[in-house]
Amino acid sequence: MTGERRPIVGPIALLPDTSPHRRFAAAVEAGGGTLGALDDDTRGIVWLANEDPDGLVDALREYPQIQWVQLPWAGVDAFAEALAENDRDDLLWTSAKGAYAQPVAEHALALSLATLRMLPERARASSWGEKKGESLYGARVTIVGAGGIAVELLRLLEPFSAEVTVVRRSSGEVPGAQRTVTSDQLDEVLPDTDVLILAAASTGETRHMIDARRLALLPSRAALVNIARGALVDTDALLAALRAEKLLGAGLDVTDPEPLPDGHGLWSEPRVIITPHSADTPDMIAPLLAERVRANVEAFVSTGQFIGVVDPNAGY
Repeated sequence: MTGERRPIVGPIALLPDTSPHRRFAAAVEAGGGTLGALDDDTRGIVWLANEDPDGLVDALREYPQIQWVQLPWAGVDAFAEALAENDRDDLLWTSAKGAYAQPVAEHALALSLATLRMLPERARASSWGEKKGESLYGARVTIVGAGGIAVELLRLLEPFSAEVTVVRRSSGEVPGAQRTVTSDQLDEVLPDTDVLILAAASTGETRHMIDARRLALLPSRAALVNIARGALVDTDALLAALRAEKLLGAGLDVTDPEPLPDGHGLWSEPRVIITPHSADTPDMIAPLLAERVRANVEAFVSTGQFIGVVDPNAGY
C-alpha cells in the first residue's frame, strides 16, 4: 500500500469515541490530516483502545471504504480477528511497533539486573541471609526478536560488555550483536545463555516457544526475562523449572494467563519478580503514540512513508 499503491486520502476518525483524544487530535492535525466522525466519508481510523477489538471489527464491516487503520500497540494479537477478517489489498494496517522500544528495553534491563542480583528474593526476606547473585558484566545474553526493543537493548547492554546473541526469524546480521542466528538455531544457543530476554511478537509460531524442553537446555544459573507476550512461555513448565531450581530466576512483565490470577504459584516463587505489563505505562507511551500517529497521518496524506506496517498474515 506504499509507493504507487496508496490509501485514498480522506477524513480520519479517532476511535473509540469514548476515549479522550485531545493529544491525538492534535497529532492528526500536525500530520496534515482532517478529523471527522465515523461515516461514509471516513478513509482512515486511529484506534486508541486495546480493550474493544470487536468495536473495530464492527466499524470496518459497516464502513468498508476505510483504507488505513492505525493500531495503538506494538503487538497486534488482540486484533487478530479484525486483521484476519480484513486482510484485503486496499486496507493498510499500521501499529506502534518500535515506538515504545526505549521504555520497554529499559524495563527489560531492570528485570535482568533485578533477577541476576536476586532482588526478588531479598525483597521478600525478613532476615540477613547469604550473599549470592550474578553480574551482568560480561554475561552471555540471548535476545529473541530483532525489532526496535532488541536494537535499543543492544545499546543499553553495551556498557556491560555483554556478549549478545540475537535470534530472529530471517537471516541477516543485527548491528551491535556479537552473533545473529535464525529461530531454528535457538536450541544451539540456549546452553550458553546467562540471560534469556524474550522480545518477539506473539504469533501461532511463537506460542510456548519456551517450553519444558527448552527450559531444560538453559543452564541452572540462567535468568529468564519476558517483556514480549506471556504466550511465548509455557507457564506451567516455567513454574516447574523454578521450583526444581533449574533456573536462577525470572523477571516477567507479561504472563499467561494475564492478569496472573491471585494465588497463582508464580506469585509465591521467591526468585520471580512480576510487573503488571507495565514496561510501557500509559503516561510513558502517550507522547510516543502521538508521534507515531502524526508520522503516519503525514504518510497517509502526503509522503506514503508509513511506519510500523503490519502483515495480517504474519500477525505482526
